[in-house]
Amino acid sequence: MRAIRQLSLGGPDVLELVDVPRPEPGPTEVLVRVAAAGVNPVDWKVRARGGFLGEPPFTVGWDVAGVVEELGRGVTRFAPGDRVFGMPRFPREAAAYAEYVTAPSRQLALIPEGLGDVEAAALPLAGLTAWQALVETAGVGPKSRVLILAAAGGVGHLAVQIAKARGAYVIGTARAEKHAFLASVGADEAVDYTTGPLAGGVDDVDVVLDLVGGETALDALSTLRDGGVFVTVTGAADEVRDQAAGRVRLEGVLVEPDRLGMEALAELVAEGVLRPHVSATFPLADAARAHEAGETGRTQGKLVLTVA
Repeated sequence: MRAIRQLSLGGPDVLELVDVPRPEPGPTEVLVRVAAAGVNPVDWKVRARGGFLGEPPFTVGWDVAGVVEELGRGVTRFAPGDRVFGMPRFPREAAAYAEYVTAPSRQLALIPEGLGDVEAAALPLAGLTAWQALVETAGVGPKSRVLILAAAGGVGHLAVQIAKARGAYVIGTARAEKHAFLASVGADEAVDYTTGPLAGGVDDVDVVLDLVGGETALDALSTLRDGGVFVTVTGAADEVRDQAAGRVRLEGVLVEPDRLGMEALAELVAEGVLRPHVSATFPLADAARAHEAGETGRTQGKLVLTVA
């Protein structure tokens, strides 16, 4: 089978399409014939620095959508031919940039009717990040005022939709040219973070979802009411910790594979209130170009590799 491998850390040019043995599913695992694989910032960060995977060789990628090809011993949830999606093994190696992937069966879910493979591959890691941050950690619900930083990005645009589905009032930050997109996914307000500080224009927020870090995160902290919740996926800087201490609740989230979360996302898709936006697709062989596009930081929604 074909897969993207890298033998060294570095820029996108270290990604190479090679032939490797097809994996075999172990007990409680399934073999998935991959149709599409989502591209996420963690992919190029690991490619460049090793991160969770350490030193190469390895294959990056976690988001996957495809068809169950073979069952390992003890699997009862799926049958060959089922369409499934998920983000198996994260943060360990899943090797999703490949024609076949093995995954623990309980880290996958059935793709809901009406969702194509490309959109399905765009949903797991970003959608679960938003779900686990907003719903399971911050408890967003009706009448919550939620501020989402980088709301037009991969996690951000899904977070907007999830918060709206929970009945929240949603404020999103993005450059002015992306405000129409934010409105289209349900944001109640859009704020251009490049024109000045958020404090003063935005206040009395119950929950901040920080997807960017840095000075913008510190600025957003000041918009929270006393007792509010600041959830970060980037890791909180010391200055944020200092200013949050005793006034607001500070939480750091690292997304986890979760069948129940995937099924919750699938239900929102089926209800018509959640839809991933895919801004561009690339063939598997062009994974390096997909990384180059993502690393510009200007992507709207998600990037996806097409495999089948």
